Amino acid sequence: MKKIIALCLAAMMMVAAFAGCGGSTTTTTSDNGGSDNGNAAVNTDTSKTGFDNVVSDADFGSEKNAKLKVWGPDNYTKLLKKQCDDFKKKYPKQISKIDVVVQTEAEAGTQMLSDAEAAADVFGFANDQLNNLVNAGVLAQVAPKYAADIKATNLKEAVDACTLANPKTKKDTLYALPETGNGYFLVYDKSVISDKDAGSFEKILADCKKAGKQFIMDAGNGYYSCMFLFTGGLKLTGLESDQVTQKFNKYDEKEVVATMKAFSTLMHDYKGTFKSLSVSNIPSGFTSTKTRKSTCGAGIDGNWDTANIKLALGKNFGAAKLPTIKVDGKDKQIYSMYGYKSIAINGASKYPRTSQVLAYYLASEKCQNERCEQLGWSPTNNASVDTDAVKNDVAISALLEQSKYSVAQVNIGKIWDPFGNLGNQLVADGTNPKTYNFKDLFEKTISNVLDQ
Repeated sequence: MKKIIALCLAAMMMVAAFAGCGGSTTTTTSDNGGSDNGNAAVNTDTSKTGFDNVVSDADFGSEKNAKLKVWGPDNYTKLLKKQCDDFKKKYPKQISKIDVVVQTEAEAGTQMLSDAEAAADVFGFANDQLNNLVNAGVLAQVAPKYAADIKATNLKEAVDACTLANPKTKKDTLYALPETGNGYFLVYDKSVISDKDAGSFEKILADCKKAGKQFIMDAGNGYYSCMFLFTGGLKLTGLESDQVTQKFNKYDEKEVVATMKAFSTLMHDYKGTFKSLSVSNIPSGFTSTKTRKSTCGAGIDGNWDTANIKLALGKNFGAAKLPTIKVDGKDKQIYSMYGYKSIAINGASKYPRTSQVLAYYLASEKCQNERCEQLGWSPTNNASVDTDAVKNDVAISALLEQSKYSVAQVNIGKIWDPFGNLGNQLVADGTNPKTYNFKDLFEKTISNVLDQ
């Protein structure tokens, strides 16, 4: 708590120090809902759109020779370094050095809360962490004119995922910039599974077994195992006033329990074919070498692995929304978690203005297009979404289609461990679907979520 208070005070002092510098038309005051760090220095003209039209040298104020640290996941590191180098070349007087450090989006929020002063100036994170980061006051609010452009040029859902009510003013505030859609879908080897069969979980498993291949998903990871509950009708509806306790919809317990049983039955009927493994095993499982044939026929993976899977499968690469599963004889569409990855500015940055501009650049249409083309990441910029490159990309199309059958990854409480444990129980060798008490498992899972 002392560290957070000190951080907020430091941010307030930095805002005050920069408020008198050039390039500002208005000044703002800090509050408990995140730092205004870097905002006061940025011209608030909101009539222009597009990075090159919005940013001017005045946005940097008196900051020169900035040394910044940027966090990004391993598979993005090479491209992120190039993008940071391009930014440095664009503003050679303002930038001295940009260090790109590998840090997964899943852990970025935890590291920020642990020691914001030692953390990156600019970093990517999964948007379910936004609540904690804002409540801790460690994020800089996005500068007004950058926020105006982001809101005007990006998907509303992506902007909403970066927006929270300011704890003090109660006004909706943009605390991050959209980077990419974040979700998972079905990937498959077309030499094993036809496009038609890809629509049915039962047929996918049967085809994999016939070909002697595995179907891989991480059933013990709450991010994926939530589908066992969501498909049955359970939904997350936000957090209680304590901003910790999870709220749920009015679900039909019998339907949820029946769906859990249907998944568990298939897992056991296809024991040896269904493999609960980390998603990292999917790209490698699809890969064939001179000495080893591929072992994977299909799996549930996300757009972060698309490039590697395409490389492994080549012309046999297939992607689609998640399939249906039969529950009590009726086909039910499998539901998933869907969110966004976002880019944020550390409120404790020694170079608040430069960090704002860099984050805005990394969220620009240009950088989103590069991530789409080279990594297969789904863009959120409206112009990028409307391009042929996106429309013709089977993986991005699958991701966007699956987003229609998903629960938003926002306002997430402590669901991950209980949901992950549920998945492990469904697939466990000791679970006999004919006699197992799925109702008891479900009720204990919900109780564990609410009692944390």
